Order: sequence, then C-alpha cells, then structure tokens
Amino acid sequence: MGDPTRGVMPFDNIAPRGSFGHTNPSTTLFRHPRYVSCKRVAVFLSMDDEVRSEEIIKDVFRSGKSCFIPRYDSSSSHMDMLKLNSLGDMETLPLTSWNIRQPADDDNSREEALATGGLDLILMPGLGFDRLGKRLGRGKGFYDTYLERCIQHPKGKPYTIALAFKEQLCEEIPVDDNDVLIDEVLYEDDE
Repeated sequence: MGDPTRGVMPFDNIAPRGSFGHTNPSTTLFRHPRYVSCKRVAVFLSMDDEVRSEEIIKDVFRSGKSCFIPRYDSSSSHMDMLKLNSLGDMETLPLTSWNIRQPADDDNSREEALATGGLDLILMPGLGFDRLGKRLGRGKGFYDTYLERCIQHPKGKPYTIALAFKEQLCEEIPVDDNDVLIDEVLYEDDE
C-alpha cells in the first residue's frame, strides 16, 4: 500500500485562517489545489461538534462542481454519496436522528457518485485526527466502508481531506485494519 504518510500535510505547514475574522479551515480549503481542480466532491453535512460545511457547499455550487452528500444506513455501516442538486435542495431534505439532513431512504432519484463516475475529493468529518492520517470517526465505519468501495471503483480512491478544529488534533489515534488513512488534515489556526 506504500508509505502511509504520503500526502499527509504536517499540521504546522498548513496555512493559517483567512479573512473571515475567526478560525475556519474552509478558507484554506478554497485555495487548496485539490479542491480547486476537483469536479466531483463529497461534502459531509456537519453536526454541531464538527467544522461547519454550509459555506463549503455554497462554494461548491458557486464553482460549478458536482456536490455529493452522505446517506447513511443506520442499520449497517453502508453509506452512499448522493448528488445534491442545489442549496435549496438541501433545505428540503429530512432530518435524521443525528439532526443532520440527508436524502430519504426511499429517494432513488439521485445520482450515486460511484455509479456515475466516482469522486475526485471527499471532505471527511471526524472526532480526532493525527499526523499520520489516522482518523477517529463515530464508530460505525461509514467512511471507511465507503472508501473501501471507492478503492474498488475504476477511478480509484479519491483524495481525502479532513476538516478539524485545533482541539481535534491528537498525538496518535488508535486504528485497526478496517480504518482507511486520510490524505490530509486542514485545521483552524489561531495566528
């Protein structure tokens, strides 16, 4: 599988916040070469304890990119990335028990990313991250299982960027054989 640190940006080399007046890793994301060049991006819809993703989704649509969002199957570790058609479309989605919006279980009208060309970039949520690309999720394995499916796709595994608060950076995250390493972490900076 190669060097597990390949493509992992050291935390101290990540650009500081931009002009938002508060710490926000999305500022750095908007200038990131992988984000700028991607055409098909999966974006998580944030929970209260995660980096807010609304401005990112707005920028995805402003930039003419295709936006895909997760639909979790709470009875398993299965997740699909389904196309979000517009900002207005997002507001019509039902709320889950986690208080996040996602397409309804019976919504079969949406394009699924792996069925229609794969993804260029996945923005990753999480509870904690380390310098080697290890990620602590919420324990259900949704993203790890999805990334394994991506690896099997003809386009291969998309580049993965985690968005984090500084407090989420850890010396080491314990992982097992089912955990897929992320490529890079962008985090808020106090400078």
